[in-house]
Amino acid sequence: MKIIDAHHHLWAPQTPALDIGYVWIKDIGAMKPFGDPTPIQRDYLLDELLAETKDMPLSGSVHVQADQKIPDPVKETAFVQKISDDSGHPIMIIGYADLASAAFEAQIIGHKAYPNMRGIRQIVSHLPTRPELSFVAENFLDSPLWRENFAALGEHGLSFDLMLYPEQMQQAAELFADHPEVPVVINHLGSPYDTSADGLALWREGMAALAQLPHVSVKLSGYAMYFGPSLNGMPQQVTADILAMFGAERAMWGSNFPVDKLHLIYPEVRDFVRAEVGQVAESAVFYDNVHRFYRF
Repeated sequence: MKIIDAHHHLWAPQTPALDIGYVWIKDIGAMKPFGDPTPIQRDYLLDELLAETKDMPLSGSVHVQADQKIPDPVKETAFVQKISDDSGHPIMIIGYADLASAAFEAQIIGHKAYPNMRGIRQIVSHLPTRPELSFVAENFLDSPLWRENFAALGEHGLSFDLMLYPEQMQQAAELFADHPEVPVVINHLGSPYDTSADGLALWREGMAALAQLPHVSVKLSGYAMYFGPSLNGMPQQVTADILAMFGAERAMWGSNFPVDKLHLIYPEVRDFVRAEVGQVAESAVFYDNVHRFYRF
């Protein structure tokens, strides 16, 4: 079975020669919406990632931007490109650019100088009444400049990795419907942080709206962020709901390591998703869709 990990991070806050200006990754013990990050606030590089999956080696992988406060986000792309070049392991790169900033265009041009650059992620997860769960301080989807620069991604041939909360999904779906030229992939199951009956109903409604758009896909990733060490019950239902809405042809698996390493080991989350999607769909979810979307 061939596998491409569609979502992981590489970083090196402990090695001065490789430190590209990390902020939250070096802010030891500062709580994040997914909990205490202390155990992962250390170097996590390709050798460790590949060791996690030595029982079923990866054919390639996708690095997703890790720290939105790095002063020059292009340095992260250069860092990962060098790792890929030096190792011979294909790593496609999703970099960071601030779509709400006048620096956006220069950041995009800088990223595109690297051949493995494929798209942008700017986390938009914001809950105005839950600052402790918000990854950002405002709802970027309300910003005219942000929306204008989102549209520009299509002109640059770049995709967008989408991390948001269910409360933002209807607004996002309306924007994305106007820009079918920008491929979008929802990160981390659509962030089902509220697993009450009302919370899951809102999540399903928002995911269904996004699933109506044929250029929107979804990642079966980030389980530990919302379910901790448990992969029984609710994670199974959420996975089944996603597959029913998007189909296996628009779903892809990602480890979200080292973040999910806070609660799970790599084979555990990989094999859970394999069991949930079944043998008929596993090639699509674990290889084909990732290979196509990120243009390996």
